[in-house]
Amino acid sequence: MGLVSEPTQPSELDDLVVRMAGVGVRRGTNDLLAGLDWTVELDERWVVLGPNGAGKTTLLRLAAAELHPTTGEVDLLGERIGRVNIFDLRPRIGFTSAAIAQRVPGDELVKDVVVSAGYAVLGRWREEYDTLDTARATELLDAMGIGHLAERTFGTLSEGERKRALIARSLMTDPEMLLLDEPAAGLDLGGREDLVARLSDLALDAEAPALVLVTHHVEEIPPGFTHALLLRDGRAVVSGLVDDVITSENLSKTFDQDLVLERSGDRFFARRR
Repeated sequence: MGLVSEPTQPSELDDLVVRMAGVGVRRGTNDLLAGLDWTVELDERWVVLGPNGAGKTTLLRLAAAELHPTTGEVDLLGERIGRVNIFDLRPRIGFTSAAIAQRVPGDELVKDVVVSAGYAVLGRWREEYDTLDTARATELLDAMGIGHLAERTFGTLSEGERKRALIARSLMTDPEMLLLDEPAAGLDLGGREDLVARLSDLALDAEAPALVLVTHHVEEIPPGFTHALLLRDGRAVVSGLVDDVITSENLSKTFDQDLVLERSGDRFFARRR
């Protein structure tokens, strides 16, 4: 069973879900991003890597329609940022981040954390949900391996369980693009490996939306991800197919370290030389 239900009108979906041309984001005298050109197609699964301060989260917030660029053009799902009602656009984009997790009420039931995404709210109030909504939420929680926690409160979950609950929430509206900002951050080894395996399943699901995953670590790249973008100081170092981009040379340039990349099957590992 796929994690994402099949679109009812796939012919209406444009293959290009992200187009950034000459994009820059400036705060005061600091360029958080500069001169960035980047495109994501519907069937692509991207990983974005770089050191702290490289501009990864800023890039993802642009792709989530949470920021406007200072310079350049951003098109999301065929719509130009600055010319579209972003509140109409955002439900078409799934987005998870640590900032969202901090806004979830601790006493919220896990099933309600997921189902309330249909109204784009955090914290269930007086919304009414039909059986299809609740069945969809249950399916997604089961797919993420936490269906048995549906009646638990969000505040009682482990870090890994919270991450999986928020990914289930981000899929609730059948988004055309899913953005994941460091979903493995703070997880122990077992939690990380479980999450990587589930994200790999999602990446390999032909019905899944376009995926963009931000991380600091090549070890967190799930099998099935097709493309990579390396960022440093707000600028692209290199982008393209994963096998072409994730190399010792490119990682060393990106992280300003003499790094050696190793590979075991479909997984990457890096260490300092």
